[in-house]
Amino acid sequence: MPNVKIRSHTLDIDIEGELRQYDWTRPRWTSDKLIAASPFRYDQTPSFYVNLEGDYAGVFGDSGAFNEEYASGGFVKLLSFLRQETYEETESYLLAEYGRIEPGAALKMPPIKLELPRKFELLSESTVTPATSQYLLRRGSDAETQAIYGTGYGKQHGFTAIPWRKPNGDLVNVKYRATRGKLFFYEKGAHPIRQLVYGIDVIHRLNVREAAICEAEIDAMSFATTGAVFGIAAGGVTFTEAQADIVKRSPIETLLLAGDNDKAGAKFNREIKRLLRGHVRFRDVDYSAYKDANEMLKASGTNGLRDLVGFSMSK
Repeated sequence: MPNVKIRSHTLDIDIEGELRQYDWTRPRWTSDKLIAASPFRYDQTPSFYVNLEGDYAGVFGDSGAFNEEYASGGFVKLLSFLRQETYEETESYLLAEYGRIEPGAALKMPPIKLELPRKFELLSESTVTPATSQYLLRRGSDAETQAIYGTGYGKQHGFTAIPWRKPNGDLVNVKYRATRGKLFFYEKGAHPIRQLVYGIDVIHRLNVREAAICEAEIDAMSFATTGAVFGIAAGGVTFTEAQADIVKRSPIETLLLAGDNDKAGAKFNREIKRLLRGHVRFRDVDYSAYKDANEMLKASGTNGLRDLVGFSMSK
């Protein structure tokens, strides 16, 4: 496996294996490169590449990028986007996944120093100005649903603000989603999303007993827009023990396993079952030919996604 430098460590990372967890548009895999449509924007032409081997393994380039920050970069930046998490959280994932010692192998990285848990401050409510996002309306989330989840805008022009809250409603992070393309970023220095569950404040506020658990926030809102079931989200393809504990302490009794319709989504659903077995009941979601809840909502409307759920709630 090719070497990738993570912080001060050099790890052997299965770059191709990591990338094959995700669905790509018009992919072409060669012995040393993936060529496909860009994951950072709505693109149908193979204008994006990732090196799989050699001195530049993991380095990507996007010839049609309209954001200079994502015209090129390293593997951690790319994977953090695909995993829908912060750069630091992806670094931690790679260190944990590939920093282990194989039997009979020499240690390739120094021991990682343990750090005391960091205390994160609450964000001011003025960080997000509540408003109906035209971008989310185009994605199918109606104004009522947006109001329930508290979406709006921040100081950054061209981004919709999606607030992340604790069960009691405290604002602890914000995801800023570009209204053009697929780029996003989180509030700098805020609470890690891997220790949060998106929409859990809605669950507690409305005493919701049945919910759909998704990877992304927009998919969670897509379910809520149907009037069939409220959605929550892990914020990416990883579901952690900290997130499982949050769900265990919520009113939720039944979860619809609603990860994306790909290998990473199937793994996501399995991990939820493993961590929450015995605490909630499960219902499987079958998107058929669609990738996720939002794609199904846009293609078949609220009726199609509502029929998938099979019952109604009152907002």
